[in-house]
Amino acid sequence: MKLYDYWRSSAAYRVRIALNLKGAEYESIPVNIAPGKDEQLQDAYRAINPQMRVPSIEVGDRVVGQSMAIIEWIDECFEGPALLPSDPLARLQVRSFADTIACDIHPLNNLSVLAALRNDFDADDAAVTHWYHDWIRRGFLALEAMAINLPRKRFLFGDAPTIAEICLVPQISNAQRFNMDLSTFPRLLEVDAACSHLDAFVRAAPDAQQKD
Repeated sequence: MKLYDYWRSSAAYRVRIALNLKGAEYESIPVNIAPGKDEQLQDAYRAINPQMRVPSIEVGDRVVGQSMAIIEWIDECFEGPALLPSDPLARLQVRSFADTIACDIHPLNNLSVLAALRNDFDADDAAVTHWYHDWIRRGFLALEAMAINLPRKRFLFGDAPTIAEICLVPQISNAQRFNMDLSTFPRLLEVDAACSHLDAFVRAAPDAQQKD
């Protein structure tokens, strides 16, 4: 099993966490998506993933993209702790929390969008940072409200992480990299801190990856 990966991609970060939580073995294949490198746009990777994004996972003769689909496949196919609760309503809540990040926050702040702001709309660094912070703030306000209304546990939905934490931790990492003040989201930070003590999250972190 191969994971086409970029060390700083939050979507790839999610998949690394999920694989680590399950104890799954995989080979990381770095794809440098940094501006100026743009390996995801070159013919070699386009042939692997026509969407030209990371992550992609290769299993046998099949390659599939989209981190959330990959994470649910990992949960279905590998033994280990469940990444989604067994109760259907709880699964709905967990998916709703995770998709607020994966569908609403992250897509508006990925590299292609930030590049378009600069190249197509002449946004300077201050404007790009404002855009970045604003969309995280909007999403995190909703997530903090969701989180504080849940029964108090070590993690958001119980005593073990789910896809909610798998999405939250990379998004917090991104916000911190952009020097965003997160002090108004204490419950989210508390959950992030709890995850920071788990080996699966530590080994998935950007600073633990190959950076070529």
